[in-house]
Amino acid sequence: MTTLERPSPLLNMAEKAARIDAICGQARILPVITIAREQDILPLADALAAGGIRTLEVTLRSEHGLKAIEVLREQRPELCIGAGTVLDRRMFAAVEAAGAQFVVTPGITQDLLEAGVESDIPLLPGISTPSEIMMGYALGYRRFKLFPAEISGGVAAIKAFGGPFGDIRFCPTGGVNPGNARDYMALANVMCVGGTWMLDSSWVKNQDWARIQECSAQAMALLD
Repeated sequence: MTTLERPSPLLNMAEKAARIDAICGQARILPVITIAREQDILPLADALAAGGIRTLEVTLRSEHGLKAIEVLREQRPELCIGAGTVLDRRMFAAVEAAGAQFVVTPGITQDLLEAGVESDIPLLPGISTPSEIMMGYALGYRRFKLFPAEISGGVAAIKAFGGPFGDIRFCPTGGVNPGNARDYMALANVMCVGGTWMLDSSWVKNQDWARIQECSAQAMALLD
């Protein structure tokens, strides 16, 4: 194999953490999106973007998740599109092939953590306990999603994690809302928050894109 034929080396874990920091720093809020109808993909993304939310976590909780990632990567290249609710290595490979720019999981397994190490796509693993943090830490992970955040101790838990895990930063998701989002973002070890409050299911069902845009703008203004 010639030099030109050699594959590019994988990003190391520090470089992946830097990518996660850049993605989350730009986003501040990660909307956790489940697509119920294929025709909603573009107008929903456009409504969020018009409200200032341009980094999207598209979950695999519905049959349209992979398609949505593919469509948005192709037709809305100015947005940053990640994949959420990735549960195993097969799903990780599928979202990688679909073009996801980052991957988020609700929890961890050794196999998923290793898949993240072996991929150039940065993985934000979901954790809720110190032991899970330590599993990821052993493989070089320094950025995690706390899920479900409020049930897992919320702001107090993240403050406590800052003691033994001084170089770890979090994206709390699950129970985050306009009433507590600023409390989370005030913590030094929180890089962004995830939520669904700007995506009320009735608004999506009724295609009330203006309402979603308005709520997205309010959500972003909340963190200014």
